[in-house]
Order: sequence, then structure tokens, then C-alpha cells
Amino acid sequence: MLSPTDIGLEWRGSATQAVEFATEPDGPYTVLQYAPPSQHAYKHPDLMPRTPFYYRLRSVLGPASDTVSVSLPPGDFDESADHSWAPPRVVASSSIRHPVRSSGATPTDVRAEVKHANGILFTWTDNAADEEGYFLEVRAAGAPEFRVAAVLDADVNSFGLVTLAEEKVAEYRVRAYFSGELSNVVRLVTGG
Repeated sequence: MLSPTDIGLEWRGSATQAVEFATEPDGPYTVLQYAPPSQHAYKHPDLMPRTPFYYRLRSVLGPASDTVSVSLPPGDFDESADHSWAPPRVVASSSIRHPVRSSGATPTDVRAEVKHANGILFTWTDNAADEEGYFLEVRAAGAPEFRVAAVLDADVNSFGLVTLAEEKVAEYRVRAYFSGELSNVVRLVTGG
């Protein structure tokens, strides 16, 4: 406990971790963050007083595509712009699919099409047979590592991302993922 209503978690590991919490022992669990491999702590602030919270980590693994670099033109986000290109879609995919735990499942032919000053349409070839889903990962210029920008369902291979201000110049990649081992469950009760 960092305070009566703030909880801090710490862990060791070398993979992306889904940091999850629930308010009942058997869940349902909600993902708070997909923590990159170098992150080993998380603060869950401003929680409801006198409430039990259950925490666990789930390693998230899988093959990542080659990176694509994108430089967006100047401009602010325009809410009135047409974003009909952006929703996740399933378009033609590979006829030969591989188990997600193999290198053959790596997404290929990743393309990034700039749609406007803050929008990029990503497409790729889905080569995985049994993925839980896909991560679209971003490393903004100057950032030390990739972080998860979007979580997509299995078989999706077209998605439009509206970027953050610091992502005007960035590298992107697509990862077919599966869940690894679960950590122990930690139970804490807030004060107040």
C-alpha cells in the first residue's frame, strides 16, 4: 500500500506483462496496462476505500513483424475528418497459417498508409493459426522501446490508428500474441 487508496505493484521479468486486477477472487480480471519488458512497477491510484483488490501478471508473448517507420505531416487532430477506414477489419490473409508459437506466424507485409496528419492505416498478412489477437506496437522517436498502442482481435489484419502527439515520427510493428504463464495473485484491501 502506497497510501490508503493507492496500491503499488513490483515484479521481475523480461517479457511484456499484462497487469490485471479484479475485485473478486475469481475475477473477472481487467487489464490495467500492457507493461513493456523494461517496466517492473505499476501504481494503481485513487481506489475505492475499504475494497479488496486482486492483482496478477500475465506474460504476453509472440512473434513481431519487421518495423515500419512513419513520419506524419504537421497538423492537429480533426474530429470532423472521415475515419471510416479506421475500424479493425479482416481482409485477405495467408492461406498457410502457422502456430503462433512458431516464427512462421510472424505477421508479414506490414504497410502503413498515412490518411491524414494524425491517422495511419495499417495492414498486414496474418500468418498465425491460433493467436489470441494482435498488438499494434509503437516506438516514438527517441523512445527506448516499443509499447502497445492497440489490442486487436484474432484474424484482424487492417486497423487505423489515430496517433498521439508524440507519435508524429515513430516506428510501428505488429505482434501476433498468446498468453504465457500467470503470476501469483496478490490480495490487498484499501483503507480509509
